[in-house]
Amino acid sequence: MRSRDSLLRLHRFRTEDVRRQVADMDLMIQDLMRKHDELDAHVKAEEARTGISDPNNVNYSMAAKSVRSRRDNILRTVAELRDQHDAMKDKLKDEETELRKVELLVEKEGGSIKPAPMTPPPGAMIGHAIAR
Repeated sequence: MRSRDSLLRLHRFRTEDVRRQVADMDLMIQDLMRKHDELDAHVKAEEARTGISDPNNVNYSMAAKSVRSRRDNILRTVAELRDQHDAMKDKLKDEETELRKVELLVEKEGGSIKPAPMTPPPGAMIGHAIAR
């Protein structure tokens, strides 16, 4: 019975860890897309200021070229992160399936399934009080 409880805790830990990683990737993608939008606005403002929007033009702004390059790099990074995110979501489904199997096994053997302790979402602040 002891080993089943340990196995259950291990699967819960793994599932929560993968769930946290998926949430972190969501936040990274959102942050990078926000940065992309800012850089895109900067490129458009620079093109409007100079009146030249063709990057192949010899008089095209070097600042706009530089920002455009950064913006394109961010898009490539986001595409890679989305691929990793999809793979991580598949891994989360697998971990959740394994967790359900272990929970059913423990329940079948007559063990009581204790609910997993509630953990605060990533980034949540926990208040500290000092008793005097």
